[in-house]
Amino acid sequence: MTTIPTQPARPWPVILWLALAVLLAKGTWFSASAVMPVLTAEWRLDDTGRAWLTMSVQLGFAVGACASAMLGLADRWPTHWFFAGATALAALCTALIALFAEGPALALPLRFLTGVALAGVYPVGMKIMATWTQRGRGLAIGVLVGALTIGSASPHLLNVLGGVGDWRRTLLLAAGLAALGGVMVAAVVREGPLRVAAPRFSWSQVVDVVRERPVLLANLGYLGHMWELYAVWAWLPLFLLASFEVSGVAAHWAGFAAFAAIAMGGLGSVLAGALADRLGRTTITIAAMVISGGCALVIGLAFGGNPWLVTAIALLWGLTVVADSAQFSAAVSELSPAGRTGTALTLQTSLGFLLTLIPIWLVPPMVALVGWRWAFAGLAIGPAIGIWAMATLRRSPAAARLAGGRG
Repeated sequence: MTTIPTQPARPWPVILWLALAVLLAKGTWFSASAVMPVLTAEWRLDDTGRAWLTMSVQLGFAVGACASAMLGLADRWPTHWFFAGATALAALCTALIALFAEGPALALPLRFLTGVALAGVYPVGMKIMATWTQRGRGLAIGVLVGALTIGSASPHLLNVLGGVGDWRRTLLLAAGLAALGGVMVAAVVREGPLRVAAPRFSWSQVVDVVRERPVLLANLGYLGHMWELYAVWAWLPLFLLASFEVSGVAAHWAGFAAFAAIAMGGLGSVLAGALADRLGRTTITIAAMVISGGCALVIGLAFGGNPWLVTAIALLWGLTVVADSAQFSAAVSELSPAGRTGTALTLQTSLGFLLTLIPIWLVPPMVALVGWRWAFAGLAIGPAIGIWAMATLRRSPAAARLAGGRG
């Protein structure tokens, strides 16, 4: 008789250790973005150079995630060692920038390798988490995405605490914390009893996935979400710095506000994860994109005004801009044809991170053209498309396969 595995008795200690490690590791992602004003002056960066400091990580992550999925690395190697090795590489690349980089010639390839390495952090962390949860997985995913979000915000806090302007110290702090996260996972985190072989990526299955209209709609919603997300994380801190300067507020307060705004997404992710299984994935994603898209349209109107108002809009934007992220992946996993989940998720992730290159690149020219007042307005296009896609999916019979029939 086949025994059906049940929910492990104590999954949450492992999940919380894992979430803390992801938080520490993800600080390397936006470590250079957090010190962008100083690097711009020291390295004489133009808009393209500034954009590539973030875009190179996005590109590296997309390449790393696709390569890892196609080679099945998370199934071939012990996941705790894979995670630890990936964080060590991300930490090393970040530290090398701080120690040796005198300009983008060395920094950009190291940032690309950082992105490649981080493809072994969050996706592998998700795989480990899935081996510990069956019931309540939506909340667990929300906790992990929340940790990722706070980790992405952490360099802005490190920059303030380490002294605004000392960019090398900020990067070294981020590298050290990432290395600590890897050691934690290697020491205390292991896969749980619900482990199964991950569905493999296959190019031959891509056509099957693309032909599935429900999957296509879920992916379109995800792409709309990604059009906005990483451009916000990359450029909102500079928007806040410029706005606070106009208002006569010290730069370190802009750093605190940037950290708080992005970190609010951690709370948003946990709340969305807890609510999605009750209210439905389409409901949560549509609500999040309505609010975040609205923030993209209105935050510029507050530029240079009352810093409390600017911060309040930024906090609301940060809360909602990432809250729906995990629900798109969950939706694709529920809608994909049997045996095609791995291909569908890899395709979703790779396309999403490649798409982020465009809005990240576009924001600085928009600032030069129309100023910060309207520079973010074009980001609302993504949520608008995403809302349409998820509303269409909600009206389709396939919605019955989402969130246990809740849509």
